[in-house]
Amino acid sequence: MKYVVLLGDGMSDEKIESLGNRTPLQAAHTPNMDFMARRGTLGLAKTVPQGYPPGSDVANLSVFGYDPRSCYTGRSPLEAASMGIELGPDDVALRVNLVNLEARAGTLLMKDYSAGHISTEDGAELVNALQKELGDDEFRFYPGISYRHLLVWRGGNEKICATPPHDITGQSILDYLPSGDGAEKLITLMNASQMVFHNHPQYRRRLEGGKLPANSIWLWGQGRAPRMATYAEKFGLTGAVISAVDLVRGIGVYAGLEIIKVPGATGYIDTNYRGKAEAALKALQTSDYVYLHVEAPDEAAHSGNLEHKLKAIEDFDAQVVGPVLEGVRQFGDYRILCTPDHPTPLARMTHTSDPVPFIIYRGEESENPGVAGYDEDSAGESGVVVEDGFRLMEMMLA
Repeated sequence: MKYVVLLGDGMSDEKIESLGNRTPLQAAHTPNMDFMARRGTLGLAKTVPQGYPPGSDVANLSVFGYDPRSCYTGRSPLEAASMGIELGPDDVALRVNLVNLEARAGTLLMKDYSAGHISTEDGAELVNALQKELGDDEFRFYPGISYRHLLVWRGGNEKICATPPHDITGQSILDYLPSGDGAEKLITLMNASQMVFHNHPQYRRRLEGGKLPANSIWLWGQGRAPRMATYAEKFGLTGAVISAVDLVRGIGVYAGLEIIKVPGATGYIDTNYRGKAEAALKALQTSDYVYLHVEAPDEAAHSGNLEHKLKAIEDFDAQVVGPVLEGVRQFGDYRILCTPDHPTPLARMTHTSDPVPFIIYRGEESENPGVAGYDEDSAGESGVVVEDGFRLMEMMLA
């Protein structure tokens, strides 16, 4: 038996007037997901437990089959695992976003949480400069992918309060600076980064090239190393993870799964969709399970870009779902779970805790004529509700 998870990050949404009061999933052309929805098990799953933030960390842990209430310690420790950074018992990891802040009306606004989706090469250049200028025995910076990087705070406090920058796009940052015991050290680092970036040759180079420069860091997602059972221990499965983002790769590391890096996988709408599908089918030749994650719909929604979100959903369906659906048939018995991790409504430009529509497809050919397709309304009308999202994995295996 082969098991495949196809995850379109942040695909689900709310109804949008300009789409005729439809959601992007309803408006997008998704024949492959519609095919599975009409033949498989369609329903809604609550991937974010009550009282937890609706982040991709919590929601993806659920889809992987882990109960966040028993293993979640924060986002950044998962990213650290993907980057090969071992955290000591006194270490706190934090996400370092490269951002662009804008001075306006006497305050500083979060203009862009990704510094114009800065390239991995430009991002690494800046993070290495931060380590040279600001790193010491207490703080160490590590370069990651695009705008997503890491800080290890030795002897730090994971109980501080810190806000994801994509939650405050267009808002003043002054009400959202880190707070709590030790937070003043983080604010000092954020302020110091602004001078490092302003004096770096890349700042003027990006301006002259018509690109948005990174002019500050933003620190958040703190936590200590979690303890998690591997997939071999928990489910008796071998498997692989395919993703462009360190968060999802890091869950895979803790799960004891192979991490497959696909050339051209960017985490944005220009990602190598088809390369991910081909890598998944190749991995299934020797493994039981593949978790294929696509970040693009979420990134488009965080930017408030409807055109990009529709394109990301359609490309996910055509270049990932379609090829995997066709190719997995060579293995005989298989199961496919297709789902978002959480909703990312365009109007809000951030995540919500609402249930997400999911499909579990087992190769059935008979069609349910009462199902319109794969979307939030059809999933809600099915009457199938999974209260604990981490049980989706159990449903697929059952």
